[in-house]
Amino acid sequence: MNGSDPLRRKWPTLLVLALAELLAMGTWFSASAVVPALTAEWSLDDTGRAWLTMSVQIGFVVGALGSTLFNLADRVAARLLFAVSALLAALATALIPLVAANLVLALPLRFLTGMFLAGVYPVGMKIMATWTKADRGLGIGLLVGALTVGSAAPHLLNALGGIADWRPVLYLAAGLAATGGLLGLLFVDEGPYRSPAPRFNWRYIAEVARDRNLVLTNLGYLGHMWELYAMWAWVPLFLLGSFELAGVSAVWAGMAAFAVIAAGGLGSLLAGILADRIGRSTVAISSLLISGTCALLIGQLYGASPVLVTALALIWGFAVVADSAQFSAAVSELCRGEFTGTALTLQTSLGFLLTLFTIWMIPPLVRLVGWQWAFAFLAIGPALGVWAMASLRRSPAAALMAGGRG
Repeated sequence: MNGSDPLRRKWPTLLVLALAELLAMGTWFSASAVVPALTAEWSLDDTGRAWLTMSVQIGFVVGALGSTLFNLADRVAARLLFAVSALLAALATALIPLVAANLVLALPLRFLTGMFLAGVYPVGMKIMATWTKADRGLGIGLLVGALTVGSAAPHLLNALGGIADWRPVLYLAAGLAATGGLLGLLFVDEGPYRSPAPRFNWRYIAEVARDRNLVLTNLGYLGHMWELYAMWAWVPLFLLGSFELAGVSAVWAGMAAFAVIAAGGLGSLLAGILADRIGRSTVAISSLLISGTCALLIGQLYGASPVLVTALALIWGFAVVADSAQFSAAVSELCRGEFTGTALTLQTSLGFLLTLFTIWMIPPLVRLVGWQWAFAFLAIGPALGVWAMASLRRSPAAALMAGGRG
């Protein structure tokens, strides 16, 4: 690679990386589109349907924690780890329609899918960090934005009629993930800001736990994750119920759910551009304040005009994920460079572990206090995140983020 190559290859590489990660991570959300068909064919109850999603979350957490413990994201060539992980996730997904006739085989395969994806999402962020410096917020924001739009796609599919035969859908998801892995292998490499591979050091986890600035950043991320996945998981059902009370077709509720979640893609991209100019902590605090306020207010519009409900939900969807990339960008700037992949993987594993509780928490709250107040409990996370990021902004270490902008 000569001196001019990084400037010439940077954005083509990052755009291919975003596409490859979107294609690979689509295996995570593919189950959302086929749950109705699986429910009919496998006679699934609420618990079975929930486990089709929860098993992926658990697999991701296990894979991410294992990768963190052994520093895999920093000790294995990022392009190779990304590609192999994507191909294995594709294989696990393809095996479900090939061999599974019920949850007995499907759930372990979904678990493996999540475990392999731990080598895709955090590793993709690490690769992005090696190509970006002054514009790191934009780079990682692009990556998170692409994944957000991908997560919304099943809701658009359901709104347009859903799936009659679920097997081709999973085969398609597997094929796209394999394509993403091959794109990563052939066209994506680490950039000029990569650090030499470190020696194995399991003690680095303890080092992260003792670093006050990294702890504050991770607390901000946990506050964000407390809200994000529970919102994504249950806002479609909230909108469906609200639209039904207003006498509006479920098709429109599905379209609204797609738009609400997909709005986060634009939020991530714009927040990334803004964070590189005015500071990560400022953007994160603003996003958390907006999303937390929406969580408190949206239940009061349940059953009201669908236009009003959708408008507030769109603001929530825009803000709820806008700050996500900035926590990752901040960790990449505050940690030891040679352990960037490990630090990012640890952060995501802790966040996804927390989502297991908050996703489970909403249905009992709906039964207890109704949709009018169930989402209000999600505002606890943004409140914690605002405190953590405000504390980080006052720290001298804030000068290390966003080119000194904090």
